[in-house]
Amino acid sequence: MPIKIQSDLPAKKILEDENIFIMDETRALHQDIRPLKIAILNLMPIKEDTEVQLLRSLSNTPLQVDVTFLTTGTYVGTHTPTSHLDQFYLTFEDVKNRKFDGLIITGAPVELMEFEEVDYWEELMKIMEWSKTHITSTLHICWGAQAGLYYHYGIKKKRLDKKLFGIFEHRVLKRKTPFVRGFDDIFYAPHSRYTTVLKEDILRNEELIILAESEEAGVFIVMSKEGKQIFVMGHPEYDRVSLDREYKRDIAKGLSIDLPQNYYPEDLPGERPNLVWRAHANIMYTNWLNYYVYQVTPYEL
Repeated sequence: MPIKIQSDLPAKKILEDENIFIMDETRALHQDIRPLKIAILNLMPIKEDTEVQLLRSLSNTPLQVDVTFLTTGTYVGTHTPTSHLDQFYLTFEDVKNRKFDGLIITGAPVELMEFEEVDYWEELMKIMEWSKTHITSTLHICWGAQAGLYYHYGIKKKRLDKKLFGIFEHRVLKRKTPFVRGFDDIFYAPHSRYTTVLKEDILRNEELIILAESEEAGVFIVMSKEGKQIFVMGHPEYDRVSLDREYKRDIAKGLSIDLPQNYYPEDLPGERPNLVWRAHANIMYTNWLNYYVYQVTPYEL
């Protein structure tokens, strides 16, 4: 898929080196086509890494995608240069009168806090309410999924005894649902979180469907019946070394953390991790764009 982004976004060079078709604004203007308008609310601390991961994941269909990166206006993190945010990001105030075909709300490293304690919670609630009328389908990831289930359906998160950290096996439950079309019966996905949402709490709501789960990691994919709100509890967009970076970062900080499970060959941190989740991650994002955005969004936003 040709992904339309700003010509000088640093992620552009990385993706081009991977032979991913990136289209800058100049070339896009010469194509007589209505691209899908996708907004990404990037709540992760190191935003450049998440940009690359998500753009890579969105690059596997023939549809043209015009990406707009959003950040919070009520909180400015310290891990991404202000110059990068000023140049490549908008805030909700900039786009609140616009409509988009799709929205992705990422995870965030604030899961041990109550939602109401998060600095930008009020702003995020406005965005999630706005998504009901201005977005065709919203995809929530990890903490974003927990926040979305809490805001839209009142489902609370639960703290785990220890961090869920590693690559886990999952099983498809609703094979005929287009979101998991093409998935194998068993597939893998990364998790890195201290909290979860209980299956029994989700099942109490008749509007929600569980599409995939894991014996070790719990519920993985949840969807509202019409597909307007989709919740993914892990990080399928993570690249090969994302968990490696997190593990070594925490070790360097002197934190007590277990090895990521099912990740390093023979549990040796010096070994190159096997990439066993990329194919299903690509299918997931492709299915979302095709079945829940492209095929149901109006031509004129």
